[in-house]
Amino acid sequence: MANSNILADRLREVFLNGTWIANTNYKDQLVSLDWHVAITELYSFNTIAALAQHIHYYVAGVKNVFAHGKLEISDVYSFDFPEIKSQQDWDRFLNLFWQDCEDLALYVERLTDEELEKDFVNPMYGDFKRNIDAMIEHSYYHLGQIVLIKKGLKVI
Repeated sequence: MANSNILADRLREVFLNGTWIANTNYKDQLVSLDWHVAITELYSFNTIAALAQHIHYYVAGVKNVFAHGKLEISDVYSFDFPEIKSQQDWDRFLNLFWQDCEDLALYVERLTDEELEKDFVNPMYGDFKRNIDAMIEHSYYHLGQIVLIKKGLKVI
């Protein structure tokens, strides 16, 4: 299997359908979650909605690199997004999240091994493979937080 296919499968696994690493994925944790729970604060932790939107920010930003060749995101804005005020807002966000995750996986699986080794926009960011791997690791980190917050809110 090509390296790009392996990375695309790993993206789908963490976001859409996998259970191998964490025995769960974002879609499994969020798809049936009521919006009230998603925005409920537990201690001083980020909310589930904030963590999901944070990860989506990076998915959409990297997807934009593939679509338009531009990196237009910045860590400083990675927690700035519209407030979720209804189930409709939450469902709209989730649908966009799932679609962007699948779109990103489709872009990634089209890469050749040579393209995976090319600079990601700027040499200071490393190559495409490193950035995709980092996104997967970052996503698992926050997925673990979501699972723990759900347990703290007793909704698992």
